[in-house]
Amino acid sequence: MNPRQVFLSVLVFGVAGLLLFMYLQVWIEEQHPGRRESSQSSPRPMSREKIQEEIINQGPSRLVPEEPEKKNKLHETKSLLKQFSQMNLPPDTRPLNKSFIHDDKWKTTDSDQERRRSLLHDFCRKHGSGNHLRTHLTHLVSRIYVEDRHKILYCEVPKAGCSNWKRILMVLNGLASSAYDITHDAVHYGKYLKKLDSFDLKGIYTRLNTYTKAVFVRDPMERLVSAFRDKFEHPNSYYHPVFGKAIIKKYRPNVCGEALNNGSGVKFQEFIHYLLDAQRPVGMDIHWEQVSKLCYPCLINYDFVGKFETLEQDANYFLQLIGAPKELKFPNFKDRHSSDERTNAGVVRQYLRELSSSERQLTYDFYYLDYLMFNYTAPSL
Repeated sequence: MNPRQVFLSVLVFGVAGLLLFMYLQVWIEEQHPGRRESSQSSPRPMSREKIQEEIINQGPSRLVPEEPEKKNKLHETKSLLKQFSQMNLPPDTRPLNKSFIHDDKWKTTDSDQERRRSLLHDFCRKHGSGNHLRTHLTHLVSRIYVEDRHKILYCEVPKAGCSNWKRILMVLNGLASSAYDITHDAVHYGKYLKKLDSFDLKGIYTRLNTYTKAVFVRDPMERLVSAFRDKFEHPNSYYHPVFGKAIIKKYRPNVCGEALNNGSGVKFQEFIHYLLDAQRPVGMDIHWEQVSKLCYPCLINYDFVGKFETLEQDANYFLQLIGAPKELKFPNFKDRHSSDERTNAGVVRQYLRELSSSERQLTYDFYYLDYLMFNYTAPSL
């Protein structure tokens, strides 16, 4: 074979290999749409006319759960897929099991709970009625923690009491005798708790339909400011180099070398510019992601909706509902930076004054769905 033929052969094989690689890449994306980065979506202002469209398009166009490896489960998987595909969303709310409630001290809390459940269900029925599941199943449940002993599913919303809730789940699961004995690192890095997406399709489906599902939320602007204070106003070996450096580099004119090198000193207005930027220099983070995209409250029918503003009362009522030990109470300590003032409405107003009126409006629009779903009032100065 002469050199010319060798060259042509190598060229043909190279082109064929490139085409095969491109085909496989497209095929993989089509088969696993739920794995695409959600952080690339444009955080445009939310108009009221787009609410239904936002709910419908929270995920890819179809539900694609992980296929079981064993062939003898193929029929079971197809059957469950059919059941998922036929689910109209949202399903009817089911009554809370109140068999463990034996006194009247929870009457007001129970009334508040029923109002929240009804409001959320009516909102989702109005704006999402008749729509089927359209989100990759494992992504849909990826923020949900499982406690099998008491049949609980808890969707984690950062900056809404999630650290202490995970302590409670660990106690309920027999991993600790007291929530006060569990360190911050054990809660967040110990990997002691199971998430719902770690189960197979049947396990996910069974738990979604039989366990008590809870979500705890917080005023969107308070949650946002709390996240900013926690991650950017205190030393942090992850958020400063990963988020801080990228934010300062893009949104601060005439940046000095020290700030650019360590990523510390991010200003709140710079953080908001990042949040609202359709071309963010670094992706979204669960600490300021919308609850509508963390827990999918119009796709998963939550039985209990707690609020950070009434956290202890709601949490202890929930513990009564699920038959937790009577001595178990929700801890009220602050997980980190205990000397700092808690982020409240007054603190939020101080931070909002750093923004222009248009920036405040765009930030509100960014969380508009959360405001509506959970009946929060728009912030004011």
